[in-house]
Amino acid sequence: MLTGKQKRYLRSKAHHLNPIFQVGKGGVNDNMVTQIAEALEVRELIKVNILQNCDEDRDTVAHELSKGAGAELVQVIGNTIVLYKESRENKQLELPR
Repeated sequence: MLTGKQKRYLRSKAHHLNPIFQVGKGGVNDNMVTQIAEALEVRELIKVNILQNCDEDRDTVAHELSKGAGAELVQVIGNTIVLYKESRENKQLELPR
């Protein structure tokens, strides 16, 4: 689990990122979860955009993605979800204690 301090740090890092995934009408599927897990291994911190035509509630989408990809949910703001997962191979972010 992330502390409040770590979440604030990650939010500041995520601020400049562009969303690299979009959740649309189909909602969350296994393929998307797999791709997000792979992207997290490379980048550690990503943004996911929820499109207007998505049938699911944004909090449900955020929970499904974080659980499916084994990631920490940093933030849900508007229609954007920020996810973090520490990379085994490409560690880039050093979290504050």
